[in-house]
Amino acid sequence: RCVEAFYIYYHAGRIEDPYVSITKKWQVPKDGYSEEIEKEVGQAERKLRTHRSAFSRASVIQAFLGSAPQLTLQLYICVMRREITAARSICMLLSLLSIVYGALRCNILALKIKYDDYEVHVKPAAYLCIFLWRSFEIATRVTVLVLFSSVLRIWIFPVTMANFFGFYFFPWILFWRSRSPFPENIEKEFSRVGTTIVLCLLTFLYAGINMFCWSAVQVELNDPDLISKSQNWYRMTMYYTLRFVENAFLLLMWYLHKTDIYMYVCTPLLFLRLLLGYCLAIFFMLVFYQFCHPCKKLFSSSITEALLSCLKFLFFMRKTPKSTVLREEAAVKTENTDEAQSSSKTIDSQKGYLHQSASSNA
Repeated sequence: RCVEAFYIYYHAGRIEDPYVSITKKWQVPKDGYSEEIEKEVGQAERKLRTHRSAFSRASVIQAFLGSAPQLTLQLYICVMRREITAARSICMLLSLLSIVYGALRCNILALKIKYDDYEVHVKPAAYLCIFLWRSFEIATRVTVLVLFSSVLRIWIFPVTMANFFGFYFFPWILFWRSRSPFPENIEKEFSRVGTTIVLCLLTFLYAGINMFCWSAVQVELNDPDLISKSQNWYRMTMYYTLRFVENAFLLLMWYLHKTDIYMYVCTPLLFLRLLLGYCLAIFFMLVFYQFCHPCKKLFSSSITEALLSCLKFLFFMRKTPKSTVLREEAAVKTENTDEAQSSSKTIDSQKGYLHQSASSNA
């Protein structure tokens, strides 16, 4: 792919393309107005776009299935040996940058998939917010896992396996609950067994990403594109809430069972710094979705409104027993008043009927 991409790039423009297609994209609405843009795409440009998309997906796979385990392993070795060599620090820095780049590509791929009908332009401020968001999130997550595994080596396996298999089977559970037919339109040449293998590999990558950070692309097996195009604020809120609680719990277990390795480390300060680092990741995520998202004008509701609605929902769930009792008492009172009013009306009508009959007799 690399050789073909360079060959096409350096020979582009010298030979006229025999076939040119026309693509139509909509601009992101400005002041409530959106304009459709037509653009001619040649065969060379279309091939380069295909290679670029393949490179982006390959960088995501390499980041979370290669660099993330490498960074965790090298940091664990540094903690256990109580030293950081120059070669190991360079290796960890490159691994961290690789993971952050892969997470950034996940965000860009999510934008292009969800807003395929629009011409999306990502500004430098958005790239900066995503970079800071992913850097703090991934660095704190890896550090928490390493610290926990350094004092409770056996218990790290149930924690990681529960995380991995939970995210692995989550798309399949949603697919079985939807009772949708088995997807057959991935590739025409694939058999049912081949399609199953591809879907298993896709959910494997999805689980690997969610082990370390929030995957901007949500797998949905009952969708023809296998990717959910809706912006699910509630799922994102639940993910970051549960992940923050899990990180705090793992850090608490590390603090209670710390060994002599951390004799010269201020453990309470490190505890607070890691929690603050994860809070900073959430802060930069909120800044991105609230101010720097290129398609924020297409949102049905902003992320702040979604968070407020989540808090209102939780508050409503806490107040549900009292509200139901009050509602039942109000219903009983209204029924009693309606019965009293109806009985008084019948008595008054009977009195009026007797008065009219007595006057007629007189």
